Amino acid sequence: MIAISAQTKLYLARDATDMRKSFRGLILLTETVLQQEPVSGHLFLFLNRRQDLMKILYWDGTGFCIWYKRLERGSFQRPPAVAGEERRGLELSTAQLSLMLEGIDLTAVRQRLRFRRFPSESTALRGDGF
Repeated sequence: MIAISAQTKLYLARDATDMRKSFRGLILLTETVLQQEPVSGHLFLFLNRRQDLMKILYWDGTGFCIWYKRLERGSFQRPPAVAGEERRGLELSTAQLSLMLEGIDLTAVRQRLRFRRFPSESTALRGDGF
């Protein structure tokens, strides 16, 4: 599997992708559809029309990599769209990706509240800038 850091973002293309696309095609989709920089180090996810194939494009620092998964049975579930959302890409959390890969129904799952400290919060709370 791919090692994902806390700073790594995941972007899923909402529309079905032709899975014959390889590096150049997926890089072009990343730039035009997802409107992201392919060499950013983030992960870019693409599903086919039947949603049984997934490709993940990412830059590992020295070149592009594609992670490809084909389900023998069943399909991946896209996260539900937000009402009024017009973007052609959707930002996912690492938890959502894990749930998708494990075949867990994303509409039935809810996350309980958890405390999260962001690096900028800790310096702002102390007031000393350190």
